[in-house]
Amino acid sequence: MNSELIHRTQTSKTPKPNDTLHHAQKPTNLLKKSRDPLLYTFIGIAIATFFFNFFDPLSKTPPLSQQQSESAQLQTRHVLYETTSSQSSHHDVHFNVGGKVPLGLKKKGLRILVTGGAGFVGSHLVDRLIERGDTVIVVDNFFTGRKDNLVQHFGSPRFELIRHDVVEPILLEVDQIYHLACPASPVHYKYNPVKTIKTNVVGTMNMLGLAKRVGARFLVTSTSEVYGDPLQHPQVETYWGNVNPIGVRSCYDEGKRTAETLTMDYHRGHGIEVRIARIFNTYGPRMCIDDGRVVSNFVAQALRKEPLTVYGDGKQTRSFQYVSDLVEGLIRLTEGDHVGPFNLGNPSEFTMLELAQVVQETIDPYAKIEFRPNTEDDPHKRKPDITKARELLGWHPTVSLRNGLPLMVEDFKQRIFGDKKDSVGA
Repeated sequence: MNSELIHRTQTSKTPKPNDTLHHAQKPTNLLKKSRDPLLYTFIGIAIATFFFNFFDPLSKTPPLSQQQSESAQLQTRHVLYETTSSQSSHHDVHFNVGGKVPLGLKKKGLRILVTGGAGFVGSHLVDRLIERGDTVIVVDNFFTGRKDNLVQHFGSPRFELIRHDVVEPILLEVDQIYHLACPASPVHYKYNPVKTIKTNVVGTMNMLGLAKRVGARFLVTSTSEVYGDPLQHPQVETYWGNVNPIGVRSCYDEGKRTAETLTMDYHRGHGIEVRIARIFNTYGPRMCIDDGRVVSNFVAQALRKEPLTVYGDGKQTRSFQYVSDLVEGLIRLTEGDHVGPFNLGNPSEFTMLELAQVVQETIDPYAKIEFRPNTEDDPHKRKPDITKARELLGWHPTVSLRNGLPLMVEDFKQRIFGDKKDSVGA
């Protein structure tokens, strides 16, 4: 009996041959079925997706509590910004597109193109722009401009000088364009009248095209000559002028009028941000010594002990602004919100004889005055009404003729007699 029990136990523990074969075939069939490459691909993608979603070592996602804290801070800032904006709207406060620069952080300078930047007005404008931290590119063909006017900026990383004529296109990346390129004195613009009007028309079109391509704000420097020989006195910006379209000065007068037209057409047709400045008689250091303009003529003649030449009867009037006042006006106009045109000039009016007397008082009381026949199309009166600039730009001239003229005289003395003094000293 015991042997029978032992036999039954051993028999129950020993697997049947068919069962053994059945169990051995299951993993083998599974392996055979899983050898499909596409299945392995899906399994790998699933593992990789799981790994990078939950165990990415490069992920720096903050904890949930930190995210909630940051979200609350952003909401607080948004509320503060809306509150500040609503308050500022009641006080006519204007912010730049980039937002207000926080205290302690320096505002990033602009990249600015100045055409004609080696000239009299342009070089003073370049001085101001670089002084405030901007990067300036000067384009000039040196017809009337001089490298000496910009030598103080050579080597500066924020200054570039390109010899180029604006009649030919140029492509630069800039934020603002001050378009000053054009001879401004009768001696120079009458020298090649066709070139003068090409500069005003083709040159202005090229600079407006550049402003359109790069999205730059564009300022064109027009002139009081657009009023011609005015029948309205003083001249306001709404006055259309009294200009001879076929006279010897029309290459400049009509050229500037066309430049204004092009500027407004690009503004209306292409949405370009533009500004128009009408500049009245300006004087100061770096003027061309023999450019035919009355202030430079009188100063150079008085220093050389020559008679002061007065054309006509000397009763025609002009208004004279110092160059630093003009530069301030140009910058305020460009940075402001108004297109213009704006008269930029000094409303203090002088006859030519009164100007000659001021030059005598400043340089040589014994200087003689010599009268000559008047030039063609010379305006009889010229005085700006600057009410618009006062009200919208907060601008007005601050330097009187008697305070500004001595500064110009010192510059002319150095340029007229400087080399001679150096040679004598040597």
